[in-house]
Amino acid sequence: MSIQKQFVLRYREDGHVRFQIPSKACEADTAKRLTDEIARIGGVYSVNLYRGQKKLSIRYSQSALDFKSLAKQLFQLLSELERQGLFEAKSLSLTTKKRFINSLKQSRLSRWVNEKYQAGKETAQAAKLLGKLGAKGPKALINDPEKAIIDFFNDVLVLYLIKSHWTRITQEWLVRPLAYRYEWLAVFYMFFLLVRSRRKK
Repeated sequence: MSIQKQFVLRYREDGHVRFQIPSKACEADTAKRLTDEIARIGGVYSVNLYRGQKKLSIRYSQSALDFKSLAKQLFQLLSELERQGLFEAKSLSLTTKKRFINSLKQSRLSRWVNEKYQAGKETAQAAKLLGKLGAKGPKALINDPEKAIIDFFNDVLVLYLIKSHWTRITQEWLVRPLAYRYEWLAVFYMFFLLVRSRRKK
């Protein structure tokens, strides 16, 4: 069906007509181009396209333009825009692109990549903070670079272990401490080694 037949006249009075229009004419870019072109018709002084309601309202001066002339020019304009692919190719390509982007966002791979990226970002920020705290400023790096570097990587390792086990710690280990007593012993021993490594010789 041609695009002209899909524009159905719903209301007409002196100087005002309203059409019911198809969905493909309500896409953002298509609607803007359509209203701009109709506004260029001599005698038309107001064009409103309501995308949600799929309605097109045109107001014109009867002294400069009668209804038959408006209908004829509107028919020719829609025909020309259809030949240019305004109502088919662009709308379909935009719809397809939006669907493709939405499917990518909802895919498992996309969620996994976003989770890993966020986790890596948080780890990097925390590691940077720990490095500043652990090294106790640039003096520690100058005085004893080996110890400063070891302390930094120890902090990163502890942070990583806590982050990777955080769900189990909060949902399992804290709920049933006796059942996971060996895990808690490992945690306490890890912190003992961390504190011991920070002690001055």
